[in-house]
Parts: sequence; structure tokens; C-alpha cells
Amino acid sequence: MSQAQIVDKRGIVAKKATLEKVADGFSFTEGPAVNRAGDVYFTDQPNDRIIKWSFFTGETSVFMENAGRSNGMFFDRMGNLITCADMENELWEIDAKGNKKVLIENYQGKKLNGPNDLWVAPNGGIYITDPLYKRDYWTRNPEMLQDGEHLYYLSPDRVQFFRVDEKLVKPNGIIGTPDGKKLYVADIGDNKTYVYDIEEDGYLRNRKLFVEMGSDGMTLDHRGNLYLTGKGVTVFNQKGEQIAHIPIDANWTANVTFGGPQRKTLFITAMDAFYSLEMNVRGTH
Repeated sequence: MSQAQIVDKRGIVAKKATLEKVADGFSFTEGPAVNRAGDVYFTDQPNDRIIKWSFFTGETSVFMENAGRSNGMFFDRMGNLITCADMENELWEIDAKGNKKVLIENYQGKKLNGPNDLWVAPNGGIYITDPLYKRDYWTRNPEMLQDGEHLYYLSPDRVQFFRVDEKLVKPNGIIGTPDGKKLYVADIGDNKTYVYDIEEDGYLRNRKLFVEMGSDGMTLDHRGNLYLTGKGVTVFNQKGEQIAHIPIDANWTANVTFGGPQRKTLFITAMDAFYSLEMNVRGTH
């Protein structure tokens, strides 16, 4: 495949590594999430299914049909796949056999706009972005029912569900640090990404502008570098300095995660395809 030059100022990409197209023929790929074994699950959202890439075989297969048009996904420590089920604006928990449990159906009696992306904190709490993207397949609520596009938190015991930031234009990509102390959230509607300090009760404080760039999905590596998506993958160090750019032959790069048993392969969902790139750094989740 043709590709532009990878820019890598800090040697995070493995020497002589090239971007590989792992699989294609999908409609729109999203939500890559890695399980404990290093397998990567991602969504073919318009076709309403979740795809599994197996580390051992290097092949993809359908894990689940009728997947609620899942978007962003993340594995919890129990091995359950938590998904933003876009069809009815819900949050699902899916076990290894594909059995689903609805965790969130509404906020204060009203449907959410459409949970888009999430991160499961080390304590089991879940942060959820809820932007509004109008969809022609909505069966119940073609317009926004919430009073804005907000950031939410679901407590580890699944009892409390509350807003943690109501001052974002259109929150989208989200990821937290493995120690559970910091949270990064992209406001794609304002072309900004913020970093917060996480309190023990799940509330956030000290919101700071991290970079003047929004993002669809995102991930972190063990050096604390943040990977943002949209036009390829753009990487920033902990100071907010751009250190790398990975171009993709696609109109839009939706999301990114590290996979494989050692978390040293970067996996990228972009339009109709699923890509990989060998790295010198490893993922944190």
C-alpha cells in the first residue's frame, strides 16, 4: 500500500517497521479494545457487529452480531467488554460468550445523546463521553434529549451515575493513565484535548488544556505519550509536544490501541480497514 513518510522524533516506532493493513472490507471500523491475552476487538459499526483479531492466528473473525451498533469499547479487569451501544444510546457489558448486560439506559430518566467512547479506571469506575451525532437509524430520539454534550462517570458499584464535566462542546475520545490519577478527554467540537486530575470518588479537578487538537479515539503508551486520531495518528509527549505522526491512507482515522501479549503493536481503525504498526513502546492497558 502507498503511504506517506512516518515522522518519528523519539524512536517510538520499531526500526524498519511499516504500516500493515491487517484486514479490510468493513464499512466503518471503530472502538479497538485489547483483552488480557492481547487479542484486539473492534467494531464494524454500520454492519452492527464486533470483530475479533486473534494474536495467535493473526486473523479476524466475527465475535458478535447485533452488537447495538457498538462504538467505543474497553475491557474491564474481569474480562468483560464494555461498549458504547449506539443503537439505543446505552452502555453494555458483554462477557466472553457474547452475553450482554445493559449497564446504563438513561440519565435522570432521559436517553443519552449517544455514548461514544469510554475508559474503565483501575477501580472499575467508567468514564463515558456523550456527544450528539444525529443518526438515521435512531428509532426513538432523533433529537438531543440531554441539555448538552457532557462527560459522565459510572461508579464501580454501578449505583451512581453522574456528570463530571458539563463545559465541553462535543466530548469524544477518552483515555486515563494506568495509575488512575489522570484522565485525557478530547473535545472534538472545540478542537482541544484536556487533562484532568481524578479524585477518589470519581470526580475530576484541575482541568487543563493539553493540546490544541481534538481527537476521535486515543490511547497512551508506557512513556506517557498520548496518541490522537483524525488525520492519521498524531503523538504528543507528556509536555504536549508533538513527537510523531503516522499517516494513514484513509480519509479518517477513528481510533487506536496497543495489542499483542506485550502490547507492542499499535492497532488503528480507519474507515473500512484495520491496521497495525510495530512499536518500540508498549501500551498501558
